[in-house]
Amino acid sequence: MEAEAHDAWQEAALEPPRAYGETPVSGAVRVEHADFVVEERLGFEADGGEAHRLLLVEKVGTNTLFVARALAARAGRPQADVGFAGLKDRRALARQWFSVPASRDAASFVGYAGDGFRVLRELPHSRKLRRGALAGNTFKIRVRGLQGDADAIAARVERLSASGLPNYYGAQRFGKDGANLGRVRGWLATGRLPRGREQRGFLLSSARALVFNAVLAARVAGGTWNRLLPGEVINLSGSQSVFVSAYPDEGLQKRLLEGDVAPTGPLCGAGGVLPTGEAGRIESDALATVAPIPSLLAAVGMRGERRALMLWPLDLRHRLDADSLELEFALPRGGFATSVLRELLDVRVPEPIAD
Repeated sequence: MEAEAHDAWQEAALEPPRAYGETPVSGAVRVEHADFVVEERLGFEADGGEAHRLLLVEKVGTNTLFVARALAARAGRPQADVGFAGLKDRRALARQWFSVPASRDAASFVGYAGDGFRVLRELPHSRKLRRGALAGNTFKIRVRGLQGDADAIAARVERLSASGLPNYYGAQRFGKDGANLGRVRGWLATGRLPRGREQRGFLLSSARALVFNAVLAARVAGGTWNRLLPGEVINLSGSQSVFVSAYPDEGLQKRLLEGDVAPTGPLCGAGGVLPTGEAGRIESDALATVAPIPSLLAAVGMRGERRALMLWPLDLRHRLDADSLELEFALPRGGFATSVLRELLDVRVPEPIAD
C-alpha cells in the first residue's frame, strides 16, 4: 500500500493528467540555455530610496541562490540581506531582479560578473525585494526536433489562450528527477526537517506543491477544474483575495469564462479559508491521498492559503519553422511555463545541456 501511495505522489507531482488529453506532438526543450528565456516583471518601479539597490541580473546555466551568495559577498553582507522575488530555472537564460543593501562608499554593481551571471542595471530603492514581489514573467521558448502532427499546435494554442489550463506546479518544484519527494518521505518517516533554512524551505514548498497538485489532478480527472462548484473558494484573478460561494450563480460562471475569477486549491497550513459543499468533498477526498502531509504542514507553522486552479497564458504566440517551434507568452506570478508546455506537447529534455 505504501508503494502504491508513493507512486500516486510521483504521478501527481510529475505527471498529473492533462486538461485536453494526450498531445500528438513531441519536441526537445533546453537543447541550449538560450532556448528557454525568462524575464521577470516586478510590476512596480524603483522608488529612488537610499536604503537598497535593485539589480537586474542576467544569468545563464546557474541558479538564483548561487547569484544571491555572490552578490552578498560583493556587498560584504550576509546572504540573508540579499533579496529576490523568486527562484529561476538554472537551465535557462534568465533576467531577474535582486536587491542588496546600499552603501555610499561601494562601487556600482553594473558590469559585475561571476560564473554564469552579470549585472545589467542598478536602481535605487527603499526596500528589500521580498519573495513573491513580482507581477509575473515573460517567456521565449524554442522547441526543437518536433515529431508528430505539428499542425495540431495551432488549435492547442488557441484553446489555451481562450480557456486556460490547469495551474499545476511544474516538475522543477520537486527537484531533479523528483528528488524532493524522497525528502518529503524522509520527513514523514523520521519527523525531522532539515536544519538548513534553504533545504527546509525546499522540502516544505515541495510538500505543499504535491498536495496542491493532487487536489488539482482530482479536479482535472473529474472535469471540474474549470468550473465553480457549490462551496467553492473563489479567487479574484490578479489578487490574493478569496471568498466562499455556497451556490455560484451565472454571473460568477460568466466571470470565470472571462478570466476574472477562478476556483482554488489548498496551500496547506494552519487556518485559512476552506471550501464546503461539493468542492469541499472533492478536496477532502484528494487530501486523504497525501495524508498526513496537510496536518504536518499546519503543525510546523505553515499558514493556510489558496492558489487558483486555472492559469491563463497572456499574449500566447507561436511560430513553426521546419521542425522547430517558437513560443512567446507571459504568466502571472506563480505560473509555470512547463505547465503550458506539457499541454501543448510531450517534452523531451536532452542531457547534458550544451554550455
